[in-house]
Amino acid sequence: MALAGAAQAQQAAPVEEPAPAVDAAPPAEGVRTLEEVRALKPEDDQPLDLYRFRNPVKVESNRFSRSWSEPPTPEQVSLSGGYLMMGINYGLQAAARGLHKLSGGRDQIQSAVARPPPELSEEQRRRALRFCAQQEGCVAPPGD
Repeated sequence: MALAGAAQAQQAAPVEEPAPAVDAAPPAEGVRTLEEVRALKPEDDQPLDLYRFRNPVKVESNRFSRSWSEPPTPEQVSLSGGYLMMGINYGLQAAARGLHKLSGGRDQIQSAVARPPPELSEEQRRRALRFCAQQEGCVAPPGD
């Protein structure tokens, strides 16, 4: 009986009509292109761990994010040589910052300072006006 029901179901299945053919010609306004696609780097490069806790709350950075650093995990401590080596390294970094501050040296990363636009002397302006008068279609810069 089950075989007869399956056979009837196969025979009674409606035949789907093929979809209408799409025009092969491009549209009148030109060739359409896809929008820009960007590949984003994954947030963490660690392998997927299904049993790891993932905090559903994403906190945006604020003014305290610069000075706050998470304490190292035991794995990070062991990879960096243990607590004794980490303490020595933190002490050396603090001494280097203090020495840098005492010596008054420039920071390694400095903000860019734009130079002022060039100012022409009175003689240079007169020369530029004479040169511009010799040229055809030259527009002289406005004088101060």
